Amino acid sequence: MADKKGWGTTVLGWFVVQDEQPSGDPPPEPVADLAAPAAAAPPPATFFVTPPPAASSGQVAFDKVFEAAGIAAEERDRVGKTRDLLATLPAGTDGAIKKQIVEASLKAFGVPIDRIIETGAAEIQALEGYIRVGDSDTQALLQESESRIRQFEEEVARIRTVMAARVQEQQAVVRACNEQKLGVQQVLEFFGQEAVARVVRESPRLHDPNGPPAGGSGQPA
Repeated sequence: MADKKGWGTTVLGWFVVQDEQPSGDPPPEPVADLAAPAAAAPPPATFFVTPPPAASSGQVAFDKVFEAAGIAAEERDRVGKTRDLLATLPAGTDGAIKKQIVEASLKAFGVPIDRIIETGAAEIQALEGYIRVGDSDTQALLQESESRIRQFEEEVARIRTVMAARVQEQQAVVRACNEQKLGVQQVLEFFGQEAVARVVRESPRLHDPNGPPAGGSGQPA
């Protein structure tokens, strides 16, 4: 049995859960045995005869959703007119009187009440199915996005590792080259600074690091 604290504890969101029934309004008559466990509800795909439209920026095209669920425009119009009729009744009207007025009006226009109830329940079922489809699509997107983020993070980590390794390699190159330069410098120092400077000036393949810039006199500083 359904939870007795509120008439709205039903499957598939048939009614909004309410802990207390407002005073003066009798609880609505049950449409059917709607208190079955949620696990027994059909999957959302069975709620629709055609794929429902995607929501754009959170905006729902309700007519398109109901159409995808196989609810005809005429049936939707009946539910809409009933809602409009209810909206015209004074807020303080007793619930039983409201029901009498609405039922009398619908019967006067030859509108089958059971069909309105059936269509209303079908619309709620379609909306619940639409929510479930959206939830399923959202979860799939989140899982795919998380997977891609992990891949990007792994790629970033790999690139950072390559960068760090390259810096370490260059530091090792600098140390090795400086050690080698010190060894060669001993040889140059043996022959003397003047001899080294003269050879550098006269060699076409050497550049005096202490010489003037290009276009200068060519004499050592």
